[in-house]
Amino acid sequence: MAKQYYVYIMCSNSGTLYIGLTNNIERRVYEHKQKLVQGFTAQYNVNRLVHVETFEKVSDAIQREKELKKWRRSKKIALIEEANPKWEDLSK
Repeated sequence: MAKQYYVYIMCSNSGTLYIGLTNNIERRVYEHKQKLVQGFTAQYNVNRLVHVETFEKVSDAIQREKELKKWRRSKKIALIEEANPKWEDLSK
């Protein structure tokens, strides 16, 4: 089975967005929710998975993550709302 990579967007209840990349989405979301990694997501209580994209090649995932991070906030919000209009936690 080929390894998969995930580019994801998480948010806080106040609307703070975080874009990340991982090869284990379940573990990474758990780490964010439990605040196991100190830093931005723990500080701003970023704990809801609202967007995920899957890639087979890590180079493609890295390129996409960099692309999304350069986008304006309004464009990121439009991307999330296209597939998840209610901003539901996709990790449930």
